[in-house]
Amino acid sequence: MDKLLFQIWRGDAGSGAVQDYYTNVSEGMVVLDAIHQIQAEQANDLAVRWNCKAGKCGSCSAEINGMPKLMCMTRLSDLPSGQAVLVKPMKAFPLIKDLVTDVSWNYKVKKQIKKFKPRAPDAKDGTWRMYQEDIDRVQEFRKCIECYLCQNVCHVLREHELYDKFIGPRFLIYAASLEMHPLDTEDRLGELKESHGIGFCNITKCCTKVCPESIAITDNGIIPLKERVVDRYFDPLRKFVRWILRKK
Repeated sequence: MDKLLFQIWRGDAGSGAVQDYYTNVSEGMVVLDAIHQIQAEQANDLAVRWNCKAGKCGSCSAEINGMPKLMCMTRLSDLPSGQAVLVKPMKAFPLIKDLVTDVSWNYKVKKQIKKFKPRAPDAKDGTWRMYQEDIDRVQEFRKCIECYLCQNVCHVLREHELYDKFIGPRFLIYAASLEMHPLDTEDRLGELKESHGIGFCNITKCCTKVCPESIAITDNGIIPLKERVVDRYFDPLRKFVRWILRKK
């Protein structure tokens, strides 16, 4: 066994600092293993959120060596050999204690998005029919585990703190999963343009890079939503038609 230095943020919303902990590491360990070991042996009051330890619950999100990652899916062997491992809480959300942040804002945002509204079933036999490619497209978005790493890395939230104007990439993907569903009939474009703030996204793809489920957030979700908003509200021909209709 080798000893490795872990520099872990300790503190709350009032104050805090990075503290050093040396712990034994062995082959196959992930960052969360080391955090649990330090918690058990050296820092019993270390606060850390986790659940499944299988990369499917999204609970153990943190910033490891400056990069947003899931602690349970980050192997120590994939980090620079022999170097200290810096573990800090997500920056985009209020700090509760140590590595635990308050992500409740995300749940409030989700409630603002119009729910699924299915079209009527086929009049002939009372069923719905969909093409497989439409199902596959929506299924990609449903892989999201709500780890909020994409929210954390988004500069609109992280740096500019536009929480009251922008719902973030996770919920643009949620909106896309509804908007692109072959059975959905609800209209969300007005909200996407105004209260959901899709125009603030400048498609840097930073959200796509950190997604542990490899969802093409920008290319397959946000850009198609932007195109729909542009087609309705900024296409000159459509604007002219709306102007004519208002005149009548």
